[in-house]
Amino acid sequence: MVFGQLTGRDSLRDLLISIEPHKPKFYHLGFGKGTSRSNFANSNEKRDCRVFEDFAYYLIDLAKQSSIVDPDFQLNIDGNVYTFDSTTIDLCFSVFWWAEFRKTKGGVKMHTLYDIKTSIPSFIHMSLAKVHDVNVMDLLHYEQGGYYIFDRAYIDYSRLFNLHKSLAFFVARAKDNIQFRRMYSNKVCKDNGVLLDQIGKLKGFYVSKKYPAKLRYIKYFDDETDNELEFLSNNFELTAEDIAQLYKYRWKVELFFKWIKQHLKIKVRDQIPAKQGLKQTFPVANLAKPPCSRSNSSKTRIETRKQRKKRKRSRRFETKFHQNKD
Repeated sequence: MVFGQLTGRDSLRDLLISIEPHKPKFYHLGFGKGTSRSNFANSNEKRDCRVFEDFAYYLIDLAKQSSIVDPDFQLNIDGNVYTFDSTTIDLCFSVFWWAEFRKTKGGVKMHTLYDIKTSIPSFIHMSLAKVHDVNVMDLLHYEQGGYYIFDRAYIDYSRLFNLHKSLAFFVARAKDNIQFRRMYSNKVCKDNGVLLDQIGKLKGFYVSKKYPAKLRYIKYFDDETDNELEFLSNNFELTAEDIAQLYKYRWKVELFFKWIKQHLKIKVRDQIPAKQGLKQTFPVANLAKPPCSRSNSSKTRIETRKQRKKRKRSRRFETKFHQNKD
């Protein structure tokens, strides 16, 4: 399935035709003497989706071992730098009935922890599209000394304080309604775009309980977009320019999402059940099974092509039988 996705195969038939010239290698690939399209489809239907997940992380480890630091990353930072974001993959609700998103639209959400230095995803989690992004932060394991970059959708002070207690650093966009009490300020150079660099704590009774430690509040003016950006961080050693540059590297994960959507092919035919459709959604990701099986949901059950023909033949037979009887 991974080979079919990466090479842009249109169907199982096309996939088998493309690997047919490599028949002498079937034994070493684990195919045995050979395989047919029906056997391949049946085995893929019964195969647990966690097989794809484990194999995906195995490929990620191989890629990390042979990776080099991206030349675009020019900051002198010892720890690993990650950005965490998500994207929604739209699905047809009439086919992917289990992917509830809106009334007439289905979808799944791909949450990705992206390594900026190597341009390789380190963690991928698939969920329904209606799951909020901030809930997946509970699944992350933070590295000591690592840097994590978040958008403002991930502003949850209790979860950010857990990251702080793991001796990791974060850089996040501040919300517009932030209540920040300044304790002292650092010197800034407004020619570099830094307008404010303050150290302080959060105001408010409940917010201060969720994050009682000190924070760094930075206001930066971006010449390219002509916008003022506000950042929060628990790192007090990097310069304000470096923190703004770290957040600018976050857009690499958006390029990764763009590449995924351009090359991802979701093929669901009448004879393929919904469970296999989820496997084909992204075979190199952490895919969860549908919340319920098709046999337990008669209202949303998807008929196969053979079942529809059989039902129509039985209806015609019953109609002729009653006409002859009359």
